[in-house]
Amino acid sequence: MATLIKLYEENPNPKEIQKIVKIIRDGGLVIYPSDTVYALGCDITNNKALERVAQIKGVKLEKANFSFVCEDLSNLSDYVRQIDTKTFKILKRALPGPYTFILPGNNNLPSVFKKKKEVGIRVPDNAITRAIVRELGNPIISTSIYDEDEVIEYMTDPELIFEKWQSLVDVVIDGGYGDNVPSTVIDLTGDEPQLIREGKGGLEI
Repeated sequence: MATLIKLYEENPNPKEIQKIVKIIRDGGLVIYPSDTVYALGCDITNNKALERVAQIKGVKLEKANFSFVCEDLSNLSDYVRQIDTKTFKILKRALPGPYTFILPGNNNLPSVFKKKKEVGIRVPDNAITRAIVRELGNPIISTSIYDEDEVIEYMTDPELIFEKWQSLVDVVIDGGYGDNVPSTVIDLTGDEPQLIREGKGGLEI
């Protein structure tokens, strides 16, 4: 049974952040707020946790397109091949913000993602999520959670999310109502940026 933890973005309680990070370190799954929709995540270095997420999403882990949530651009080189100045300037302008950027992965990717040539990177403009990643010391994965309602694609009410997901995950963070518009996905692996999905982030970057 999951724990529901209330946090305020203006000033996330450090003790609660530590509690959440301990759960994640121990292989727990977390549902957390971002600057777009609520997402399901876990530690990218924990294979068992990654398997659980893939199972929930109904996908094979090696084929799953999970984004990596980083605190900032400083640990980008841990997982991404050398990028040129033009690409870096785009990232610097847009992040933190409601974007997922697809970048060329390097050999340091966790073993289950080794076959992937590309990786989606998120640096959300949300103090709760970034505090978790900072405390953990490495990225968490991000995959959006959907609502079964045909009108609203994503679940936005943390209490309803908790009701639905409490038996599947270990902690649900109540960071207030979420958005129901996902991140804008832009592929930066080619010569020119390519829009994959238009979401909350503007296209002028």
